[in-house]
Amino acid sequence: MRVAIAGAGAVGRSIARELITNGHEVLLIDKNAGSIKPERVPGAEWLLADCCEMSSLTEARLERCDVLISATGDDKANLVASLLAKTEFGVPRTVGRVNHPNNEWLFSEAWGVDVNVSTPRIMSALVEEAVTVGDLVRLFTFRQGKANLVEMTLPADSPYVGKPSGLIPLPDNCALVTILRDGQVYVPSAEQPVESGDELLLVVPAEKEDELERLLAPSTHGG
Repeated sequence: MRVAIAGAGAVGRSIARELITNGHEVLLIDKNAGSIKPERVPGAEWLLADCCEMSSLTEARLERCDVLISATGDDKANLVASLLAKTEFGVPRTVGRVNHPNNEWLFSEAWGVDVNVSTPRIMSALVEEAVTVGDLVRLFTFRQGKANLVEMTLPADSPYVGKPSGLIPLPDNCALVTILRDGQVYVPSAEQPVESGDELLLVVPAEKEDELERLLAPSTHGG
């Protein structure tokens, strides 16, 4: 997969290193000459250019990229880069970094952003995930699918403890993705039972989240 990253600061370089380690091609773009440091990520391609300029993105041959990650420290630049990538170059997937929480609502399909990444929200979700049992914690939003990746630590009094996951009557369009137990990942086959303390990762439409909470933790949510 070929990935372009707008913004070659610490965040952009860290993402690039991870992607290169996983076998992907990476192009780092930055308009600041001081940020062009090929020795920091030797496996990447580098381009000194403004990610908000059509001519720069044309030079980057963005139409050849599978993903654009807008990772600059400027929300306006991230939005413009995402919009141009999606509308002018047909990049299949765009990921936008949200620097200021008040701007999060802008990072949507209307601005060409498929997925937005907000550090404050992620940190909040991780804190909640660590301390809550029986509550859904929203980890990730899939913009195009209008669905969320959520986590719930199954409480001991859930009516489905000890039962095969295939017998859980999940709401429509809801899917159990993974069961995490004792540091191990379990594929949720229909025969795989769920246990008290399991961390369940599910994909669920936003409007079905309350229903899912009442189903899995009725004593907490009045199901």
